[in-house]
Amino acid sequence: MKRWGVLLLLAAVISGILWWDGFSRFLRPEAATSPRAPRIVRIPPGMAFKDIARLLYREGLISSPASFLLLAWWKGVHHKIQWGDFELHPGTPPGELLRILSSGKTIIKKITIPEGFSLPQIASRLAEENVMEGKTFLASAYDPKVVQALGVDGPSLEGYLFPDTYFLHRGMTARVIQEKMVKRFREVYAALLKEAAPSTPPDLKKTVILASIIEKECRLPEERPLVASVFFNRLAKGMPLQSDPTVIYGLQDFNGDLTKKDLLTPTPYNTYLRSGLPPGPIANPGRDSLKAALKPARSDYLYFVSKNDGTHHFSKNLRDHQRAVARYQPPLKGEAKTVLR
Repeated sequence: MKRWGVLLLLAAVISGILWWDGFSRFLRPEAATSPRAPRIVRIPPGMAFKDIARLLYREGLISSPASFLLLAWWKGVHHKIQWGDFELHPGTPPGELLRILSSGKTIIKKITIPEGFSLPQIASRLAEENVMEGKTFLASAYDPKVVQALGVDGPSLEGYLFPDTYFLHRGMTARVIQEKMVKRFREVYAALLKEAAPSTPPDLKKTVILASIIEKECRLPEERPLVASVFFNRLAKGMPLQSDPTVIYGLQDFNGDLTKKDLLTPTPYNTYLRSGLPPGPIANPGRDSLKAALKPARSDYLYFVSKNDGTHHFSKNLRDHQRAVARYQPPLKGEAKTVLR
């Protein structure tokens, strides 16, 4: 009999909770139109439901974590809660909160991908915005089937995810997001190609590789056509590009301090040791860099060096370049700087 008494008591408690959930919106109609500001609640992947209940309690969205846990268990949705960013309003009945949290209807976010971001940086930005896990995005970006399906010539989508502002939400697959970004790249590239009107169609892959190097080398849009001319002139003469950003891209564990040892480390992206373009893009270039790669300035320059203020000094010969290097650049760590940039 005692057992039946406990079960009846439990049933009564649960019935009371369900009654409260079902009729609270009628008993408290002002809650639905509460002037209080909505709460933006972030539920990270893997968060335990008891911790979600505590989070909602701290945000003033529920009055009792224990009752919320019991309600979720009774409705059978405690294991269906999605992760992401949700806009939740104070006064929303607990049952409605559970419905929202298990529906996956997260906030649509305005996310800007800056020019020059690499694949890992884009993945990190999406993870920071709680749109998707970075490793999921990267796995898709390096998946040969995805790369081929999106018409990209290379081992990954690096270079073809156009830096722009996108409206995304958690629940979108990596493939869908990448399709949006590649589509935007093709739209911009087609417009720039029409504007440049080259006499012969340029090689898309080579153009994107060069644009990515220009993007990482030059901050000012107005200097990019001149930087492009340097690379075109060096390629025409069979000179190595000698680009620091390509070297950095090829290093496994770059610590932010480029050394002469790094410049002598053989990788496919070391353009000090290898002539011609690297095997693939080193970043995702923006409009100005793509435009510069399609329509470089006309010049006799073969060298440029940073003046440490966002601009560059350009030279036509090695002697003048070495003077500029001595003026503007300190020696590489531990050794005299003898590189030709």
